Amino acid sequence: MAITIHKTIYHKTLMGNFVRYCYNWSKYHMVPKKLVLQKRFQKKHGRRLNLNNPISLNEKIVWLKLYNHTPLHTQCADKYAVRAYINERIGDQYLVPLYYHTLKPENIIPENLPTTPFIIKANHDSSGGIFVTDKNKTNWGEVQIELKNRLKKNYYWRSKESQYKAIEPRIIVEKLLQDKNGNIPFDYKLHCFNGKVRMIQVDMGRGTSQHYRNWYSTDWKREPYQWDMPNKDGGFTESTKEDIDKPVTLEKMIELSKILAKPFCYVRVDWYDVDGTLYFGELTFHHGGGNEPFTPKKWDEILGKELVLNNR
Repeated sequence: MAITIHKTIYHKTLMGNFVRYCYNWSKYHMVPKKLVLQKRFQKKHGRRLNLNNPISLNEKIVWLKLYNHTPLHTQCADKYAVRAYINERIGDQYLVPLYYHTLKPENIIPENLPTTPFIIKANHDSSGGIFVTDKNKTNWGEVQIELKNRLKKNYYWRSKESQYKAIEPRIIVEKLLQDKNGNIPFDYKLHCFNGKVRMIQVDMGRGTSQHYRNWYSTDWKREPYQWDMPNKDGGFTESTKEDIDKPVTLEKMIELSKILAKPFCYVRVDWYDVDGTLYFGELTFHHGGGNEPFTPKKWDEILGKELVLNNR
């Protein structure tokens, strides 16, 4: 009975909200970054983090969080500013059409938005987007409240990924990519080690209970591991039993990813293939935060040995 009362106070009262706020603020702002990452790694992997001589891929990703950051990382993590980098390196024909952008959530109103389907994102976080297929059936008050809450948050404090710290929060509205049947296209993520594509991750049904993730080599053969992500059911993503078809744009994805990855030690380059037309998604520098386990576990170390850390 006493436990139930305490939980009610903690979760459903102003005092409880204040206590939670103080706890979370001190947890993410007062504890040294290195200690946070060490504790998080040990909790996720069941072993201590080796930063003096990182060997596994997840260890090296955490090492990069701590010791590898440039202004270019910040530009490329910004979903708005990265567009200039893409235009400069490979051309703007690969950019998803941008309909609108603003610093103010109150500007996200039907009069400023297109009649065709679109997606609303924040440029400075990793929280996905708001899909809008009919703006006349959307509760814009709720959308503005969600966007205000997003803009207040600095993603750095939870992720400890330095590239997010200095991004100016902004709202962007882009075309919603759909294939000829109205479906959201597969998400192709090319993991690049030292400027070369090492493996390809394909996500299907993200954000749903039917989220699957397959891993392929650059010649489209199934990789012998899973790099697992927690799902909504408390388990991990699984692969599909049947292989999916190789995208017709695969060679172009690989070619362009090499160009975009050249300045970086490790980066994940995301793409969408919409009925044979290729669109850039985003650049990610610390896949899974270094906290997603491999199955079998040995592949964490096998792949880690292939990644050479710069400036060591």
